[in-house]
Amino acid sequence: MPEIASDGARNWVEFPDPADPDQRFRCDITWLTSSWTCIFGSGCAGIYADRPDDGCCTLGAHFSDKDDVRRVKKVVAELGEDEWQYHSQGQGGKWKEKEDGDLKTRVVDGACIFLNRPGFPAGAGCALHQHALLHGKPPHTTKPDVCWQLPIRRTYRTVERPDDTSYLEITIEEYSRRGWGPGGHDLDWYCSSNSEAHVGKEPVFRGNEAELVELMGQAAYDELVLHCETHLAQVKAARSNGTRKLLPLLVHPATLLAEQEARERQSGESEAATPESARKSGSKSGRRPKR
Repeated sequence: MPEIASDGARNWVEFPDPADPDQRFRCDITWLTSSWTCIFGSGCAGIYADRPDDGCCTLGAHFSDKDDVRRVKKVVAELGEDEWQYHSQGQGGKWKEKEDGDLKTRVVDGACIFLNRPGFPAGAGCALHQHALLHGKPPHTTKPDVCWQLPIRRTYRTVERPDDTSYLEITIEEYSRRGWGPGGHDLDWYCSSNSEAHVGKEPVFRGNEAELVELMGQAAYDELVLHCETHLAQVKAARSNGTRKLLPLLVHPATLLAEQEARERQSGESEAATPESARKSGSKSGRRPKR
């Protein structure tokens, strides 16, 4: 399965947070304008080969803070048995557990307790996510932070200026294998830099608008959109000018590979659909057969 190393050249943009002059955003435009999309249930192989139906839900989700726990707890109280396969096992607060002192969602039968398995009447997938869709809510308002943020990663660092002033830098980037720590390299399959998942109809900054607004604030997201649209215009110009050497910097390498694979499939399908007599005729005349 084609996965591209995420250590190559990237295009970044920095801009002040319109809502807070003491903050600046640093955003990976190469990632945010990529064609990645979640393909759970549509080709996702799961992070472990022996559990392909789990997606990235095998290990359960660690909570980021008390607000994260409270949000999920509220949704748990709303879930019915028809929505949640492990409803009975999760009652009495038994939907969470501690691992190395950190609170997380409980693992039952080899995966997160909120993961409905294939064959469940309500359908396979996260019960929290499905509940949100059923009630017209954005999924990020019902799921643990780590679940709705992936594979977007937000990190912070304090930057010291030469004049002894400082600002908070907020980085928005791809949650690559490295984001999982050393164990990330042991995952059997991972989506963010895999061409099989770069098949979205919209770039990440559009398809994940709700999540980015939650992570950045509306004003900062609006500023990000301007930079992303400008970047896409540059990509279009680079393609039209044939400056292919620039594209790995401008376009996510997994998106480029996905486009190449799509062209090859289309070419193969067109060739297969052309009658043998027409192909022979076209080759004799030196002209492409008409279709």
